[in-house]
Amino acid sequence: MISVILYGACGHMGRVVSGIVSSDPDIQIVAGVDAFGEAYADFPVYRSIDECTEKADAIIDFSTAAAVDALIAYGAERSIPMVICTTGLGDAQIEAVREASEHVAVLRSGNMSLGINLLMKLVRDAARVLAANGYDPEVIEEHHRRKIDAPSGTALMLADSISEGSSGEYAYTYSRRERHEARPAKEIGISSVRGGTIVGVHDVLFAGEDEVIELKHTAYSRAIFAKGAVAAAKFLAGRAPGLYDMSDVIGEA
Repeated sequence: MISVILYGACGHMGRVVSGIVSSDPDIQIVAGVDAFGEAYADFPVYRSIDECTEKADAIIDFSTAAAVDALIAYGAERSIPMVICTTGLGDAQIEAVREASEHVAVLRSGNMSLGINLLMKLVRDAARVLAANGYDPEVIEEHHRRKIDAPSGTALMLADSISEGSSGEYAYTYSRRERHEARPAKEIGISSVRGGTIVGVHDVLFAGEDEVIELKHTAYSRAIFAKGAVAAAKFLAGRAPGLYDMSDVIGEA
């Protein structure tokens, strides 16, 4: 059985992960970490990861960007593989993840769902054809009012997929309010909506002359992200050091 530490255990996603794991005979949570720690499950919850002494095969992270630095240091020092699901990381943190992956297995993804990762492939394929024919790409994402980073990590992943598929140098723009000019050809507009209890909607548009192609993913439950994170933890346990992503997990499924 695979043992995991759940980082961000008392948050919305932490609780969903805990529920998924409770019905999976192949994985167990041996400890949780949360700055607002509370005992709501049958495992200890620490306020700091440095207090955690339980042995684990992997760490699942659904915390905040501000908390990720401590996680990276802990996992790298103890050689515990890390599934980093937190979005909104800064450049220095992303570099720290890369450096840690030289010593321990790390999987980082802005979205853990199978559907989104398939959408990324479809977007790359579409961009190969459409970008070359002058279609203008746009990304629109929608999330609940509590999400603190914008745009979402998934929106940026989709924009990167457009760039990769077209082999083009695109500039990302997040607001056109101060601009008074026509849309540049090599631009991807990324728009964010925040409100209510929207779990997650990501819409990729390719706008051409007289037609629009739309590729869209709608999440109705956070369970899709939790299931992906659990699958990633199972995949990562015992892996050699390296930087992995969800395409690796899907490829082995």
